[in-house]
Amino acid sequence: MTETKPPSSDVGAQDDIELRLGASLVHLPIIRSVAASIAMRADFDLDAISDLRLAVDEACSTLITRAVEGSTMVCRFTISEDQLRFRGAVTSGEADAPSTASFGWRVLTTLADSAEAWAEPGTQNGQRNWIHIELAKRKPTLT
Repeated sequence: MTETKPPSSDVGAQDDIELRLGASLVHLPIIRSVAASIAMRADFDLDAISDLRLAVDEACSTLITRAVEGSTMVCRFTISEDQLRFRGAVTSGEADAPSTASFGWRVLTTLADSAEAWAEPGTQNGQRNWIHIELAKRKPTLT
């Protein structure tokens, strides 16, 4: 494991769910399943669940391709009354956030209600940077 500090030191709400997985594409089905399960339990409709699954998949794929080999990806799901928020982070040798002009980013922002990516420099000499992606999907309102 190459991480030297977690992306967030706060525990979060009681309903927060955090996963730490090897930053490998083979773990994408697990993350997609967890995202769908959490959204289902939070009473999202089927279309919103599908959108969230795909958005989380795209965010994690982007992070994994930028991750240092053998590192850990940290994923946190935060559930509130009106939305589900996902935040993923990996350590990376790259200093810049993922491009918001890419096709993958366009897909992600189409599926999620909001999305943001940023890079956080390592705090000590020789430490890798953290790359973060955060997205949110609001519950559809019935009219």
